[in-house]
Amino acid sequence: MEENNTKDKIDLLAIMKTLWKNKRLFGLSCGVAFVVGAVVAFSIPKTYKTKVVLAPEISNSSSMSESLSDIASMVGVNLGKGGSSVDAIYPEIYPQIINSTPFLTSMFNVKVTSLDGEVKEMPLYNYLLSHQKVPWWDKILQGILGLFSSKGSGEAEIKVNNFRLTEEQEGILHQVENMVTCSVDKKTNIITISVTAQDALISASLADTVQTKMQQYVTNYRTKKARNDLAYSQKLFSEAKAQYIKAQQTFGNYSDANTDLILQSFKAKQDELENEMQLRYNIYNQTSQQLQMARAKVQERTPAFTQIQPATVPLKKDGPKRMTIVLGFMFFAIVLTSIHVLIQDAKKNNA
Repeated sequence: MEENNTKDKIDLLAIMKTLWKNKRLFGLSCGVAFVVGAVVAFSIPKTYKTKVVLAPEISNSSSMSESLSDIASMVGVNLGKGGSSVDAIYPEIYPQIINSTPFLTSMFNVKVTSLDGEVKEMPLYNYLLSHQKVPWWDKILQGILGLFSSKGSGEAEIKVNNFRLTEEQEGILHQVENMVTCSVDKKTNIITISVTAQDALISASLADTVQTKMQQYVTNYRTKKARNDLAYSQKLFSEAKAQYIKAQQTFGNYSDANTDLILQSFKAKQDELENEMQLRYNIYNQTSQQLQMARAKVQERTPAFTQIQPATVPLKKDGPKRMTIVLGFMFFAIVLTSIHVLIQDAKKNNA
């Protein structure tokens, strides 16, 4: 056992001696790796990241709906037992919403302005198409690919068919997808939206826009049925009001035209018109109450988001991590050089 341990130590020492003999080669490879890593690191454009943190409303629709039902019963309106319904959209699927094609393409026409003023009120699509800094190797690749593809029109208003995107639109969509990220803490439901861009002001403005669009999407989804019910209640209310006003005018005109008559037929006709007017009034009054409850239902279904961290223009760059890149190149240079030295030493010993 001791002989094996001694042999292992001798082998390890032999390896270390072999590597130390080639220290000049290691120095040369590390120097070359440092230069290459520095060139690569400084060729990658700077990026800035903006984070928005939101706390969504924890809905308790059952208790609210029970309260509405109690209020409605006092005025003779039955809302049923719909309060136990549960939302079909949860914070956990917000990232899927933001990464969906319709959501990403809706960002194409968002106007952006750069911090240095070089870009002013330009659609995000055009900004990503013609104002992005790229490393020199990407420029060479784009130049080669550009020989075989046609450039976009660069129009101000981008028309997109989500069912059938063009190759250029698909590329811009992937750029937007890489810029925008959304994460949700499963324990607290805290939503974090991050936007990374090459300009600090554009990063902050896009983060704010993504937040607004996501809130609008969730609000429209949750209130869709309630808004449809409200529109229908508004229609019934308008019709009932018009019929009541018409019945009121008919009764008034008939009464004014036959003020001096005491015939029984006149009184019967007057009572008939008065009953019709009262009936229309009751319908009008009921639809008015239903309309108020429909408005309350929309308000109940509208979600509230608490903004914990608003979008602010970042002062420091988020990337690239240049020192990490340089150290990574040097590490790989050491590993590759070590493998090369050991292989060459093994061949020499076997010869």
